[in-house]
Amino acid sequence: MRDTVVVFARAPRLGTVKRRLARDIGDRAALRFHAATLGSLLRRLLACRRFDVVLAMTPDRARFRLPAGARRIPQGRGDLGARMAGALRRFRRVALLGCDIPEAGAADVRAAFRLLGSADAVFGPAEDGGYWLIALGPRRPSDLFGASRWSTEHALADTLRQFAHRRVAFIRRLADVDTAADYGRSRGLAHPAQPIRVAQRDIAAVE
Repeated sequence: MRDTVVVFARAPRLGTVKRRLARDIGDRAALRFHAATLGSLLRRLLACRRFDVVLAMTPDRARFRLPAGARRIPQGRGDLGARMAGALRRFRRVALLGCDIPEAGAADVRAAFRLLGSADAVFGPAEDGGYWLIALGPRRPSDLFGASRWSTEHALADTLRQFAHRRVAFIRRLADVDTAADYGRSRGLAHPAQPIRVAQRDIAAVE
């Protein structure tokens, strides 16, 4: 059975994505960033061909044109932890990552799967104290996330408590994009509030 990578994402809809970022740069610029980052990540993962690529999108019934080779599953109901756990339990060896880390790519996923040869879980730490990737092998706790405090600097530490008696490894630490300053750094802009010009082909098509 092939390894599987699950990309967790919101459907690209105006006013519903990257809300913290949107407060700084506006809803339309935040939507363009989200759609372009999601589309680029899916294409890079699919080009690798060493694992299956699955998009877990919310809302479950949102219409979205998938790139060739990807398939889609629903996120389902519940808080972030419940939805992530549901997606992870579908697969024996799986990596799950978000779509708002511009530097993340197929090489990171390959590294995570290599580490699963000797570890039960692999995390990609984020600069803000959370994590942008979790990869699991078949030996995992029944309660994956416990009372993890999502969207805080405690998220990774809280989740690691659930893996206290498991072998854990880490790949590189990366930064997500939540603020205008993050946004500017991700594009190499001198002025973070400057609008991003995104090619139409880089915007994931929403029907």
